[in-house]
Amino acid sequence: MQTVTVLGATGSIGCSTLDVIQRHPDKYRVFAISGYQQLDKLMKQAKQCAARYVVLADERQYDDAVQKAAQYQVESEILCGQKALEEVASAPEVTTVMAAIVGAAGLLPTLAAVRAGKRVLLANKEALVMSGALFIEAANQSGAQILPIDSEHNAIFQCLPDNFQYGDLPASGIQQILLTGSGGPFRTRDLATFDAITVEQACAHPNWSMGRKITVDSATMMNKGLEFIEACWLFGASVDDITVVLHPQSVIHSMVQYNDGSVIAQMGNPDMRTPIAHGLSWPARIDAGVEQLDFAKIQALTFDTPCYTRYPNLKLAIDACASGQAATTRLNAANEVAVASFLEGKISFTQIAQVNEETLNAMEPMDVSSLQQILEEDRRARDIAHGLVRGLI
Repeated sequence: MQTVTVLGATGSIGCSTLDVIQRHPDKYRVFAISGYQQLDKLMKQAKQCAARYVVLADERQYDDAVQKAAQYQVESEILCGQKALEEVASAPEVTTVMAAIVGAAGLLPTLAAVRAGKRVLLANKEALVMSGALFIEAANQSGAQILPIDSEHNAIFQCLPDNFQYGDLPASGIQQILLTGSGGPFRTRDLATFDAITVEQACAHPNWSMGRKITVDSATMMNKGLEFIEACWLFGASVDDITVVLHPQSVIHSMVQYNDGSVIAQMGNPDMRTPIAHGLSWPARIDAGVEQLDFAKIQALTFDTPCYTRYPNLKLAIDACASGQAATTRLNAANEVAVASFLEGKISFTQIAQVNEETLNAMEPMDVSSLQQILEEDRRARDIAHGLVRGLI
């Protein structure tokens, strides 16, 4: 029996996690769930999964949450704030933490779970993008298991050999990692029309059902860029070890190419319950509630090379990865500001990449080695990005 804390329960990953858990009440019980704004949804989840704790990121919502808890007859104890998130992620009773809080807000509770030696199901890519070296070092010291939940990283993990040696891909016979991406909704759209892309169009992903921020990141392929950075940390790979491949059908979730010419791919329907179930049950397998892939219905599997003119954010991310931790931390911060501004109608779709690039260019290169420095660089980059957005309005 695993005892699970779900950070970010009301998001798409959190909902899918609770769905898988509820299919196996003999294997999993929920210790705590956390949410941000969707109080009704959070309380319904707490009632259904009998969570011991409900944690709110915003302390100002406490009174409303108490009222909602009474309305839905929820018996869970309600906690608030960053410290509470870290406590339910690191509590002695907890064996497994689903880290699914979107963005930089998920860094500290995820790091708390790692430092406490938990099995961490990592769906929050920003934790590694912002602080990869600290994150991996903490896992090595505590003995925490980090299991990737992003469909692409989970696919790579499934395709690795049993004798995989972290940081030495050639020793494991690996030629390269092939990181696949659909290309989003604008893969074939006329570049001359990109300034006219609306929020609704950018939030309509052709294959996956996700939150608005990550869906916009998929449209700009920043999501793939962040995944590129994350893959380097997860598998000890260099920038030259990973190649991004466009695969519009999203049937192959990623691949590993070996020195002998073999390519091993992980395939499946685009449903996040598959990697979630894999992370929860690894090294075993459990039913995820996902429809089996029907090869008779697959008409074609196609592949292409991403164009950086179409996807400048992907190039920014790869270059930042090569530059080091400070650059990836800054890029993530700038992008969160830029995407939020686009969703609010303040800037255009193409100005997302403009804000990101100009933020990086405005900051001097530097080395960061502590959590305090990382958080400071995150803050500085956000301030610069907000200033750039104001200049564009």
